[in-house]
Amino acid sequence: MRDRIDQLVQNLSKTIVGKSEAIRLVLVALFSGGHALLEDVPGVGKTLLAKSLARCIDGKFQRIQCTPDLLPTDVTGANIWNPSNGEFQFLPGPVFANILLTDEVNRATPRTQSALLEVMEEHQVTIDGVSRPVPDPFFVIATQNPIEYQGTFPLPEAQMDRFALSFSLGYPTESEELKMLQRLQDGITPEDLQPCITLSEMQALRSQCAQVKIEPSLQQYILDLVRATRQDEEVTLGVSPRGAIALYRAIQALAFLEGRDYAIPDDVKGLTPHVLAHRLIPAGGHRAAAIIERLLESVAIP
Repeated sequence: MRDRIDQLVQNLSKTIVGKSEAIRLVLVALFSGGHALLEDVPGVGKTLLAKSLARCIDGKFQRIQCTPDLLPTDVTGANIWNPSNGEFQFLPGPVFANILLTDEVNRATPRTQSALLEVMEEHQVTIDGVSRPVPDPFFVIATQNPIEYQGTFPLPEAQMDRFALSFSLGYPTESEELKMLQRLQDGITPEDLQPCITLSEMQALRSQCAQVKIEPSLQQYILDLVRATRQDEEVTLGVSPRGAIALYRAIQALAFLEGRDYAIPDDVKGLTPHVLAHRLIPAGGHRAAAIIERLLESVAIP
């Protein structure tokens, strides 16, 4: 799969200029079986990244533009009465996709946000007592604007805990932005990209990621970091066991992405801010990112 992964990274780089770290993190989330939360200002390429990724894996792409009047059935689908046969007919919602972009997720009401809880964790939707599986693989990329808070509903802890990684693309550098403008002449769009990994190969790739070895001392290091968040005086609510599992899976995926069948401490240090920070509830106005950075300096490295 090495050649396929390299081709996947190259394909994404054709449309996403100068964001190699963001590409790597979104692939870690995808390979580990988790979901990604992008906290960024508008216009930096979040939708482009999601559409390009769906094209590269030849998957079905759907997009939800979250607004306060969005209903849960607009997300999951609903049973509609069909008068021609006198029966209810299920009309699937946009969650029945391989790559789902939930744009400005914090603009949806808590009721609508909760429609994503089951499908993100169990990969199924239950409507009127009937559970229906979504396509496999199923990967959610949600976005929210970290600056604009008017008319928004902050994501609850249970929803934040569903995201394996949280990161931002950020503004490009001057040279990267110039290169982006120059590429407009070529007119490369996500539709121009050629699929390089099939959906069945993606499932096999996830299975291979799960075989990456994390030796006992490194497992203890992960556990020490997670438990330190629960005991820190600057934290109201620490990381849950789901967060520890998400970090473990993400480390395996990163090692696999780097061409290794084993994890190293740098994998843990590099991913911990992206996996754990958004799961914390800091106390007294402290910043979650600063707390994680301090814990990384204080917890002993094996």
